[in-house]
Amino acid sequence: MTPPPKYRSDTGSVLVPEGERLSLGVAARLSRYLQVLTQARKMGRETISSQELSEYTHINPTQIRRDLSGFGKFGKRGVGYRIEFLVDEIRKILRTAGHHNIALFGAGKLGQAIAGSDIFADHGFQIVSLFDVDPSRIGKKVGPLTVRDFSELGKAVEAQAIVVGVLAVPSGAAQAVADGLVEAGVTVIFNYTEQLLQVPPEVTVHTSSPAVDLLYALYFYLS
Repeated sequence: MTPPPKYRSDTGSVLVPEGERLSLGVAARLSRYLQVLTQARKMGRETISSQELSEYTHINPTQIRRDLSGFGKFGKRGVGYRIEFLVDEIRKILRTAGHHNIALFGAGKLGQAIAGSDIFADHGFQIVSLFDVDPSRIGKKVGPLTVRDFSELGKAVEAQAIVVGVLAVPSGAAQAVADGLVEAGVTVIFNYTEQLLQVPPEVTVHTSSPAVDLLYALYFYLS
């Protein structure tokens, strides 16, 4: 069987061909490397070694080198990886290079915390609209954003090229918001609620749960 073609960027790295997908394991590990690299960059670091990446991610340094070497020559023996370059290259591999607009739903405490955080901005995602259904919150400012009525969702998605919806609403309201996003054409939903969302097959939902993350961590700690 002939392997799929590899395309090189102008930096010499090997990119995944259009239509080809990374395995879940590789994508998950690259995302973890990117998280560490982004934080290291914010701390003023310029280079990092595979051993240091291993210490922060608990992934074997040999696995890290194997993952990265599959896409190009990124590191230099005795020097390590140039952080700025590697951040850009991993974002290209994960196809998240550039800027992507987010709609955030829920202007309560969690929504306000998300709106005021750099958690998305560090990776090229910008929250451009904040929605709520509570009349007492609509029209108020949360940082640079003005809380909008949920009925404006369709217009906002089209006018602001929104590609991701983030749900920071009560669980009972999550499905209605997801339905509105699907109707507006948004196909990526990040869910901070405990609600199980029913969406069409072409829509991707990622649910972030501290309890699930804790169970995952405890499994490896107790094993």
